[in-house]
Amino acid sequence: MPSRSSARLAALTVAAVCSAASTVVLTSPAHADAVRIHDVQGTTRLSPYTGQKVTDVPGVVTGVRGYGSSRGFWIQDPSPDADPATSEGVFVFTGSTPKVAVGDAVTVTATVSEFVPGGATSGNQSVTELTKPVITVRSSGNAVPAATVLDAASVPDAYAPAGDSASGGSVNGLPLDPSAYALDRYESLEGMNVRVADARVVGASDPYTELWVTVKPEEHATGRGGTLYGSYDAQNGGRLQIQSLGAVADFPAADVGDRLTGSTEGPLDYNQFGGYTLVANRLGALERGGLERETTREQGRDELAVATYNVENLDPGDATFDAHASAIVHNLSSPDIVSLEEVQDNNGATDDGTVAADRTVQKLTDAIVAAGGPRYDWRSIDPVDDRDGGEPGGNIRQVFLFNPERVSFTDRAGGDSTTAVGVIKEHGKARLTVSPGRIEPADAAWSSSRKPLAGEFVFRGKTVFVIANHLNSKGGDQALTSQYQPPTRSSEIQRHAQATVVNTFVKEILKTQNNADVIALGDMNDFDFSGTVRILEGDGALWSAIKSLPASERYSYDYQGNSQVLDQILVSPSVRRDRGLDYDSVHINAEFHDQISDHDPQVLRFRP
Repeated sequence: MPSRSSARLAALTVAAVCSAASTVVLTSPAHADAVRIHDVQGTTRLSPYTGQKVTDVPGVVTGVRGYGSSRGFWIQDPSPDADPATSEGVFVFTGSTPKVAVGDAVTVTATVSEFVPGGATSGNQSVTELTKPVITVRSSGNAVPAATVLDAASVPDAYAPAGDSASGGSVNGLPLDPSAYALDRYESLEGMNVRVADARVVGASDPYTELWVTVKPEEHATGRGGTLYGSYDAQNGGRLQIQSLGAVADFPAADVGDRLTGSTEGPLDYNQFGGYTLVANRLGALERGGLERETTREQGRDELAVATYNVENLDPGDATFDAHASAIVHNLSSPDIVSLEEVQDNNGATDDGTVAADRTVQKLTDAIVAAGGPRYDWRSIDPVDDRDGGEPGGNIRQVFLFNPERVSFTDRAGGDSTTAVGVIKEHGKARLTVSPGRIEPADAAWSSSRKPLAGEFVFRGKTVFVIANHLNSKGGDQALTSQYQPPTRSSEIQRHAQATVVNTFVKEILKTQNNADVIALGDMNDFDFSGTVRILEGDGALWSAIKSLPASERYSYDYQGNSQVLDQILVSPSVRRDRGLDYDSVHINAEFHDQISDHDPQVLRFRP
């Protein structure tokens, strides 16, 4: 997935659309108002007053945001209309710290704007705002309008209407139907004071003081407290992002399965980092769910244990080596082969032409020994500088770790960053022309993306071909909360091309030796039900072994409160036929606020 930190840094460069506000304090009674908030909001996602100036719009201040690049406050009309489609709340953008307080009754003269978080090309929905405001405080200390409850009964099960084909699939112009669709329900409450009660956490607290809860506790629940994203039609409309208007230090450090007990209440916002968001004036108390990190069993003497683990931009300057080592030794029980993804070069993001990663890998293997694990040997191929995507300057790549006491690596010279590995027959068996080697590194499918690393291993006299992958990220895809429904997954185009190349290579091995043991594993950046996986599995060449788990256990990543599969281990028919095949998604990171990577490692045990 795209880096959350880099995405937010980019967002800070977006220019504010509005100028500074002015505030006037009056004690005289307000005059009659011609336009109310529900008129400004209208019955679709776009205000009928967009671009127009409105005068003396009344409301009571329900929340004040005095930080970040979107400073302002929310107001709500205490005298609503009878139309459930029209919101009674709206955000007033000031651009500087507002000079109002919660409970102030105000009138606002301003220009109505539709602000698109992330910009128009993001495909996100817009937020109706009052901009360039002149604010008149009529009185203070007023009661805030009662919060609207969001719960399983009030939020529809259906996620969103199909977009209007005449508008490119956008839902912006469609009349809101808050009784039929979750996204319409949230939009009909945009800017209003809302409340959730005793809400279960389904996305752990992150460094940006955000977490995710569900208002539908029975919706596709995992056994560990999350919400499973198991198909493109299971978007999980009960998910809701929680931010806070309070002090950062007071924000809870929550894990999946914890609860915010009591009431969490505040205005309902929409942003580019998760869509609809409850920005809390009041946070419920954190109640721990007791979630623990998992430990997989140790492999038997005749079992080969193969793992994949995305170590999230690991470089020698990181402070996570000991924690990663402990995870590999204790939580993963020292697999025989580990495919690492996102191993950076020896000076990380410093972009000075360095491509070697021997210091990075050595620091990890030393830490593994210190943690009581084996002295892993390793193989990799340095990429061409700045050609494989990821953090600029970092030169991420896949690395094979292997325990030489249990498995051997078959070295064949000639593999480098630009030479394609091939398959030949020798003594009736398939073998690689170079080992390690990269699969079709010049193919356009791998432009600005990691090339697969293929290697030949021997376990108890039997050859096993392993292909380490890190496919193209989902950056650029439209969000589930996009104005376009269904959203476009543009990143699939490159990932499908990559999957085709990998599938073709596996077929070459199987054509040469139909009973060859082949494992293709790594961060596939796509779901077990995706078109990418169908292509990888094409013609029965591979099978994603995470499908051997119960559906509720199939996840390796938590994105915006959706527990989902990105990391997978796919196996050839001969491996799948092993009745002792044992798969484990080892949940040690994705569900926890103090994660050392955003991915959970995967382990496969079988008997070659």
